[in-house]
Amino acid sequence: MKRVLFFLVLVLNGVIFSCKDAQETTDIQVVTPEEMQQISETEGVQLVDVRTPEEYDEGYIEGFQNIDYYSDTFIEDIEKLDKTKPVIVYCRSGRRSSDCAKQLKDKGFVKIYDLDGGIEKWKFKGFEVKTKS
Repeated sequence: MKRVLFFLVLVLNGVIFSCKDAQETTDIQVVTPEEMQQISETEGVQLVDVRTPEEYDEGYIEGFQNIDYYSDTFIEDIEKLDKTKPVIVYCRSGRRSSDCAKQLKDKGFVKIYDLDGGIEKWKFKGFEVKTKS
């Protein structure tokens, strides 16, 4: 029930704030680790970690695919995602994911969530990080 209520609040929030600028069709929402955890459990949400493969191997959030922001194929890789489905992005501290979110918006993605403070804030808040072992 809490998930449904949280999702409805997010949808209503998106509708209310999207009305303030009718020409802006894509919404980038910066979210807290708590919000991201709940949103990531929503069916159909695409989960993207934009750090380097080396950073990813040191620790990652389960379920997120790694698309390296610095890769020569970054644009092609993000264009393989479904523009009609929401996307959550994160990086180490928030800078790359913010830049990525802007690129996703420019590419026409419908809903973009950006983790505030990146995986560093995620870890600071005590959320689980997986490692390759």
